[in-house]
Amino acid sequence: MESKIAEAIRLKYNPVAVILADDKPENALQFKPGKWGCVMFLFADAARGKTAAFDAQTYGCWGGGVGLGFGNTYEQFPGGIDCLNWFVSSGNKHWEKGRRVGEDLAATVGKEFAGDFLEGERFLKGPELVAQRLEDLPITKIQSNYVLFKPLSDTDPEAEQPENVVFTVDADQLSALVILANYAQKGVENVSIPYSAGCQAIGILPWQEAKSENPRAVVGLTDIAARRNVRQLLGAEYFSFAMPWKLFLEMESNVEGSFLERPTWQSLLESKQ
Repeated sequence: MESKIAEAIRLKYNPVAVILADDKPENALQFKPGKWGCVMFLFADAARGKTAAFDAQTYGCWGGGVGLGFGNTYEQFPGGIDCLNWFVSSGNKHWEKGRRVGEDLAATVGKEFAGDFLEGERFLKGPELVAQRLEDLPITKIQSNYVLFKPLSDTDPEAEQPENVVFTVDADQLSALVILANYAQKGVENVSIPYSAGCQAIGILPWQEAKSENPRAVVGLTDIAARRNVRQLLGAEYFSFAMPWKLFLEMESNVEGSFLERPTWQSLLESKQ
């Protein structure tokens, strides 16, 4: 399937279809079982034209397992959920169990993770805020065997309907998509920018939006760890923009006759040449 939006905003990278499937395509990229990897690495590969697959043994990291709907994989974090809460916030060096787990990790994992485990990523001010965030996440368990990332152009929606479509956009393109997402909708908040991991902004969060009568788009890659991970693959200037399938089709149908054909947008495009 080709995208009118992608053409109108001159998207550099392929739109990525996120699909739930029981079978894995041949030659799909996939992490090795039990090995660490950032889901956004393989998202970047899909944006560059490849197909990637994830299952319950190959989601890469704890946040990735949550983000792709493989249940509450945070429970598998070293030391459990309590240590995770301190890890994301002010660090595990503040309590006995955390220090003990951290000392064990120092001998088995890289210095960066062991250091963050003890000192904290400092993404939230305290562990109680992390715990609250986990309660707010729409953690789910998919019924399919695989989550696939496929270039939209390689996807036949009649055979495998995507859950959502994700664009990789710069600031100008993001601005255009925010307008287009609001173009045929009431209100002024038809796009969400949640605090989330990069993978969750292209997985469970747009899936949650899809349950709404009027689903919103979800902006992602505000996760600085994910931004660092994909920088060499995609560049420094990009965000993700995930549209539940229903919203994507609506936005596709509204390209013709919209601001995307008018001088203001056209002048922005021309200024980038």
